[in-house]
Amino acid sequence: MSNDTMVTLQGWLGGDPTGRDAGGVPVTHFRVGCTPRRFHRQREEWVDGETQWYTVNAWRTLAEHCLRSLRRGDPVVVHGRLTHRTYVNKANTEVLALEVEAITVGHDLTRGCSAFSRSPLRDRADGSATPEATAA
Repeated sequence: MSNDTMVTLQGWLGGDPTGRDAGGVPVTHFRVGCTPRRFHRQREEWVDGETQWYTVNAWRTLAEHCLRSLRRGDPVVVHGRLTHRTYVNKANTEVLALEVEAITVGHDLTRGCSAFSRSPLRDRADGSATPEATAA
């Protein structure tokens, strides 16, 4: 069993996903904004907290599917490994960036409807075809 920190994000895509090739392996990344809402009892209303932004990286088949399926503004649910990295930005300030290596990504169906298209050759997590795909 691994000691990875697993997280589930519910938020909105801040821009269209971008894909690239990393040593022969497809990778897609996108930003997810998560804005917490809390009920303010004294004002008796819902208030938005500060939006937190996460970079999400998806690899291999998931990368290809994210690139084909997701668009800016889409509501998503992302589950994966939380990582962090530090870098120095243009203002010469050290920045801590939180990133998620996605294991699964989907549209948040509490926000709307989505249509699903099965990939005929890669239906299982191990990449093997399902009996329906091999019969077609």
